[in-house]
Amino acid sequence: MITTFFRAKLNSTNVDDIWFKQDGATCHTSKETVALLKEMFNGRVISRGGDINWPPRSCDLTPLDFFLWGFLKSKVYANNPKTIDELKNNIAAAINEIEFQLCENVLENWAKRIGLVKKSHLNDIVFRN
Repeated sequence: MITTFFRAKLNSTNVDDIWFKQDGATCHTSKETVALLKEMFNGRVISRGGDINWPPRSCDLTPLDFFLWGFLKSKVYANNPKTIDELKNNIAAAINEIEFQLCENVLENWAKRIGLVKKSHLNDIVFRN
């Protein structure tokens, strides 16, 4: 997936100021995967084993986890899709329903969450290398 799809898409994008962040799921953090991401993002990988470790079990700090998956699930399964094609169509339709203002609201909420962690709990988080 990374080499056949993701890297091809990135070749047409300037990634000099982009950070790559992913969760710590084992399937996402193999040595080979992390090494490839570090090469692609030149020291700007936030992940288990990356250049900066992401705090473990911190799904409430990730917009995909605290917003997107629940939003999509409520839309995608509303009509109980019976086939893979119906499921794919529902996913595409749900993603197309997401408006720019909603994305802005989610990112504002995310920034507030990060700020609260920084103010209140940063000393409680154990970062391991």
